[in-house]
Amino acid sequence: MRFNIPLAWLQLSREKSRFMIALAGIAFAVILMFMQLGFQSALYDSAARFHQSLRGDLILISARSKSLGYMMPFSRRRLYQVLGVRGVESVSPVYVGFGDWKNPENGTFRTIYVYGFDTAQPTTQLPEVNQGFERVRLEQNILFDRASRLEYGSIAKTFEQSKPVSTELNGKTVKVVGLFTLGPSFGADGNIITSTANFLQLFPNRRLSEVTIGLIQLQPGESVAAAQTKIAAILANDIRVLTHAEFIEFEKTYWKTSTAIGFIFTLGVSMGFIVGTVIVYQILYTDVSSHLAEYATLKAMGYKNSYLLNVVFQEAIILAVLGYIPGFLLSVLLYELTQEATFLPLAMGFSRAFFVLVLSLLMCVVSGAIAIRRLRQADPAEIF
Repeated sequence: MRFNIPLAWLQLSREKSRFMIALAGIAFAVILMFMQLGFQSALYDSAARFHQSLRGDLILISARSKSLGYMMPFSRRRLYQVLGVRGVESVSPVYVGFGDWKNPENGTFRTIYVYGFDTAQPTTQLPEVNQGFERVRLEQNILFDRASRLEYGSIAKTFEQSKPVSTELNGKTVKVVGLFTLGPSFGADGNIITSTANFLQLFPNRRLSEVTIGLIQLQPGESVAAAQTKIAAILANDIRVLTHAEFIEFEKTYWKTSTAIGFIFTLGVSMGFIVGTVIVYQILYTDVSSHLAEYATLKAMGYKNSYLLNVVFQEAIILAVLGYIPGFLLSVLLYELTQEATFLPLAMGFSRAFFVLVLSLLMCVVSGAIAIRRLRQADPAEIF
């Protein structure tokens, strides 16, 4: 393929205002695709934050559970069954529920995730939580997520100033005795961790025998796949035995396939691609139309259609690259601003940056392919 970048560049830069408008339009399409992909990724990652924080080689959940927000309880006896399987070192129950948190500053109420843990052993990968288990054994004591949204009040700031923090949760008095960092999700904007006993006091309709999640720790050197098969064989079909990675994917799959949010973000990326394609097509079509006589002259001089087509495609690639650069830089800035405002895990990764670059190039190449139909009308007979 022959490249004649100077000619393509001169044609684009000749009309500077039109050229800048084209770059702005492409940058807008790039930003739109970046933001939609970023929000989609943040949705999946934030939904699985709690799952990732758990410490367990295998996870037990009810077969009727759909996601963390729609977990169905199962009998605690299942954990005792698993404890008898060879290779299992320990089991631990986890209780999950939605609580009604009262903002101690303005008295407003807001839904928050509440997790009840067996504090006898470290069952999370959050050091602050494991260290705080000793304190939450006392009645009314809880750990508060410092990354929760400010609508719950300035809890972390007040606590870090060594001031007492107490409020109501589900109509009962609670006292914050420690902080940890997890972060909000699309399901709830904050998190609370406490002991099993305190959890059951906050949720009087829940019973100790009804477990939400079961954590299984295997003995060192034990095969996770083999243990998963053995445990699944002795349990009824109403229980699912998942690896840690499968438990994370279980949550992400729900948001990808069972909610409209994942589809909406995918549609947003498609719309950004279409908008960019239309903008580039209009620019290239106008450019080709305005230089139609020049193209006809080049044909009369002996230049083939392939040469002229290369010029148009080079213009498309130049527009894609130059429009991508400001779009990428602005998207990085918007990611940082959004993360600070929402506490969602929004970060630019190489794979996403490369994917959008490919989409931008494809967007411009498709536009060029449509625009060259006008170029085929450049007949030398129209000039002579």
